[in-house]
Amino acid sequence: MPKKPAKYGLKIWATCDVKTSYAWRLQVYTGKETGRPAETNQGMRVVLEMTEGLQGNTVTCDNFFTSFGLSEELLRRKLALVGTIRRNKPELPPQLLQAKAREVFSSMFAFTKEHTLVSYVPRRGKNVLLLSTKHRDPGISDDTKRKPTVIQDYNRCKGGVDNLDKVVGTYSCRRRTNRWPLALFHNLLDVSLYNAFVLWTSINPSWKQQKGHRRRLFIEEVGDALVTPHVERRERLPRSSAAAALVAGARSAAAERGGACGSGLEEGPGGGACRRMCRRMCDCCRKRKVGSTCCKCGRFICKAHSLILCSLCST
Repeated sequence: MPKKPAKYGLKIWATCDVKTSYAWRLQVYTGKETGRPAETNQGMRVVLEMTEGLQGNTVTCDNFFTSFGLSEELLRRKLALVGTIRRNKPELPPQLLQAKAREVFSSMFAFTKEHTLVSYVPRRGKNVLLLSTKHRDPGISDDTKRKPTVIQDYNRCKGGVDNLDKVVGTYSCRRRTNRWPLALFHNLLDVSLYNAFVLWTSINPSWKQQKGHRRRLFIEEVGDALVTPHVERRERLPRSSAAAALVAGARSAAAERGGACGSGLEEGPGGGACRRMCRRMCDCCRKRKVGSTCCKCGRFICKAHSLILCSLCST
């Protein structure tokens, strides 16, 4: 998709909440079936499938999905529609399509019993068309741009899916891979973690409210809760001293606290320095930020000032 910021990848349709960007339903686009003609009214089919089971809500979508037939079908399902509409739709009145001789910031409305069409001119030669089954009056804002209420509601509600893409990309577990099932699984994990965070903060709104990175802390706690039982049941220590120290620390903390996981400083099997979760400047050179410390004095040291000993010499 050359006009999109993310030109390559898997395409997933999404239905999201406006306020929280909670992903209510996802659908993977698998492309055109082999040997069959191109799908017609794809936008209408996608919206009807993605909103199945909803009632009393307002669906906001762009001009790829919006059509008069879609609005009528959503009304039968007790759903309202607000969205931009393409000027090539045959149901549009020709008076709304003329924008050359109109004044900038002017609006023109057309009404039926259940539908509202608005044509707004934000700048000379530009015509914005919207269809709504939610609004019934020609409301216009009092500011200098005199935007219709339909456009203001559309601008307020249109960013749910885009915001989901943004927050999922901020904290992600994705890794570079050429296997599309694994890439899809990574995305499902990211979306599931965000949905869990939305539910958790809605139930516990005061949870770490003073922190500016609450979602990162939530993801870390979820990861610890998922990994800790496997770490405690692990029979052998890992080869690296850093991983071995974490496993040993988790085991000792679980033994002391009756199964609870803790993180602490433990000596690795190779002696010398072992890892901690925090990073500080080297106490010897003050040039490098490191996470390794001396097993005897606890000072932070870099590789240039550390010494590796075998298990026999360390004793």
